[in-house]
Amino acid sequence: MSKKKQKTDPNVQGLRAEVLEQSITDTLELNYMPYAMSVIVSRAIPEIDGFKPSHRKLLYTMYKMGLLTGGRTKSANIVGQTMRLNPHGDGPIYDTLVRLSKGYGALLTPFIDSKGNFGKVYSRDMAYAASRYTEAKLSQICGEIFRDIDKETVDFQDNYDSTMQEPTLLPTTFPNVLVSANTGIAVGMASNVCGFNLEEVCKTAIEYIGDNECDLTHTLKAPDFPTGGELIYNAAELESIYNTGRGSVKVRAKWKYVKEGNLIEITEIPYSTTAEAIIDKVAELIKAGKLKEVSDMRDETDLSGLKLTVELKRGTEPDKLMAKLYKQTPLMDSFSCNFNILIAGVPRVMGVREILEEWTAWRVECVKRRVHCELNKKKDKLHLLRGLQKILLDIDKAIKIIRETDEESEVVPNLMIGFGIDERQADYVAEIRLRNINREHILKRTQETDDLEKEIADLEAILGSNRRVNAIIVKEIKEVLTKYSEPRRTDIIYEDEIEEFDVEEHIEDYQVNIFMSKEGYFKKITPLSLRMGGEHKYKDSDGPFISFTAQNKSELLVFTDKQQVYKAKVHDFEDSKASNLGTYLPTVLEMDDGENAIFLLDPGDYKDHIIFFFENGKAARVELAGYATKLNRKKLTGAYSDRSPVSVIMPLSEDKEVAVFSSDGRVVIYSTSLMAPKSTRNTQGVQVISLKKNRKVENASPVGETTIQAPERYRVRAIPAAGALLKPEDKGEVQLSL
Repeated sequence: MSKKKQKTDPNVQGLRAEVLEQSITDTLELNYMPYAMSVIVSRAIPEIDGFKPSHRKLLYTMYKMGLLTGGRTKSANIVGQTMRLNPHGDGPIYDTLVRLSKGYGALLTPFIDSKGNFGKVYSRDMAYAASRYTEAKLSQICGEIFRDIDKETVDFQDNYDSTMQEPTLLPTTFPNVLVSANTGIAVGMASNVCGFNLEEVCKTAIEYIGDNECDLTHTLKAPDFPTGGELIYNAAELESIYNTGRGSVKVRAKWKYVKEGNLIEITEIPYSTTAEAIIDKVAELIKAGKLKEVSDMRDETDLSGLKLTVELKRGTEPDKLMAKLYKQTPLMDSFSCNFNILIAGVPRVMGVREILEEWTAWRVECVKRRVHCELNKKKDKLHLLRGLQKILLDIDKAIKIIRETDEESEVVPNLMIGFGIDERQADYVAEIRLRNINREHILKRTQETDDLEKEIADLEAILGSNRRVNAIIVKEIKEVLTKYSEPRRTDIIYEDEIEEFDVEEHIEDYQVNIFMSKEGYFKKITPLSLRMGGEHKYKDSDGPFISFTAQNKSELLVFTDKQQVYKAKVHDFEDSKASNLGTYLPTVLEMDDGENAIFLLDPGDYKDHIIFFFENGKAARVELAGYATKLNRKKLTGAYSDRSPVSVIMPLSEDKEVAVFSSDGRVVIYSTSLMAPKSTRNTQGVQVISLKKNRKVENASPVGETTIQAPERYRVRAIPAAGALLKPEDKGEVQLSL
């Protein structure tokens, strides 16, 4: 319930401010929902004609400006005129014009014939010129977009200030919704429609109209992209897209090897990336030492089109290098499909077959409305001519009636009375020019009635026959197919033709020494560098913690104080030196805020175990197999129990005796064989040492690594145990003497 409170500012006398209190549910319903629906229905989601409102307003403005048949005009002029329909500013309007243009290259079938610098879809940094410098007109195919728009084929509505009318849809004679790529982000939903080849879409539509159960893949092979490239054919994924409207396709760049100069030239790239993004990623890999086969990469794009040049080092095999680049850079990228389209104001995610069904039903309505409009015009003309036939019976009488009528306003009524015709027929007769009041002219006109009656009968037959309406739709699609079809730009290759690149096979394997400091600084040092290097460098508050040997291809598990474990490969880190501070693991592994690395190990083949000693006296023996994942996951939550803080983490390859130290000076030595291994990572474990109140476990380590001289004093055969007080001689403390 809303309440009103009045507040008076003591500094401003005579003025009162009203504060309206409103519940959050009312605010969402009254304020947010209308905005969300406006974005969904009137801005971001394309409709069955394949256009968003911004596209439609721009193209219709250009159509009314006569730019379908006339010459080009300045883009600034088009932008200004479009603001009569689109009040969102000149910037977004020009952005829309650029995207629909031939020069920008975002559409397989561009709707705007452009002149000047319109940028390129494959470039992030190639900016288009200002609207005052560029020129544009409608492409020839727009004749099919606006065909019969003046014959009541679509509804019209008022613009934002009710000064003119604009169409709610454009009567496209072909399924433009599948031809034009469209991307939109609304509130709570999005749309991402990939483009298909115009020829393939038209053939598919014709086949679908003839047989609704036809095999779509027979004619609609796969998506086609204006930037070309090679589409990797996956039958299951395409079937999902065709049936559900969701899925993704992989597209990779097209290249050739130039022997002179030992170069690779990339001339086509995936639609979803840019040349700059590819170059940045390659530069990053070269800097990280993961792309040693490449000496340089540069952008040599010019007026002839896109060209990225990769300089190879001597001995590099181009095929293997490109397989590696496909795997590690955007030279191979995925395009995610989400065919979300507005149907009668309601967003629906549809497959290709369902889209064709909706488009055909809508197109049938457009054709019927056009036929109905023509029918009404012919009926109206026939009605007038039948009135003229009656005049033919006695032209002199008609002339006499007109001459003997004193007032002009009485001419039409007198003709109506004299010949028994209605007002419209009488008005038509009264408007005939004097030179046309002759028997020959009137006979010719009245002879048209026979032809009109046949045409009217034919039009009525069309309205009553879905088969004939479908035949008209197919005929118009065939005309589009003949005039505007172009070959595919994106080649199709099959998965079994692709040589997969295995990153592990191309990584050099050698022995390294691994070091981690107490604060989480990591170093990977080769044995030779370690022998030649000096002392390890640490921060003032830091020091040595963990060290072991591993292979460059080994995997690492990094445990944190937030019960999480991060996975990494040794070769992900560059070789270092002892004199370097090292790599800070929380930053490199992108840990959460305030999260710190507390242990590091090489899990090997994941057949060993790991023991977690907790401050509450419990210990958990967990199988390392619980941390192995088939997917290449970088982070696992629930790495160990969070019931008590962990004191020590100890890898275990075979059973051994372990000494557990408590904060009150007691020690328990027991065999790890007394602990049953668990497959659950976050198990609480078993009690190994009984603690008094406010006491905790401070340390644990294998007996052989401690200073205990007489382990039998602390050894137990069963756990939990209270343990024995640590003797001074077992503490390893040395008495200093003068």
